[in-house]
Amino acid sequence: MAASGFSLPPDLQQFVQNQIERGDYSTTGEVVCAALTLLREREQVRAIRLERLRADLQVGIDELERGEGTALDMEEIKQEVRERLSLGR
Repeated sequence: MAASGFSLPPDLQQFVQNQIERGDYSTTGEVVCAALTLLREREQVRAIRLERLRADLQVGIDELERGEGTALDMEEIKQEVRERLSLGR
């Protein structure tokens, strides 16, 4: 599939030109193809992470529905966060 015509902002045009001048790529099309490949990979990783998060959440929901959950002490959690923050300062 041929790419449609598009324009890039000046900073990205310069970046593409630098990539070609360095010899990393031969054409603008190669740079764009590499960029889109990385974008696709990033989206695939994001989808995998989201699916894992959903699965983990479902495990927690299932445990709660079976009565296996425990109540959280918000004051204890706040104190722990305060302690961790004070150590970071």
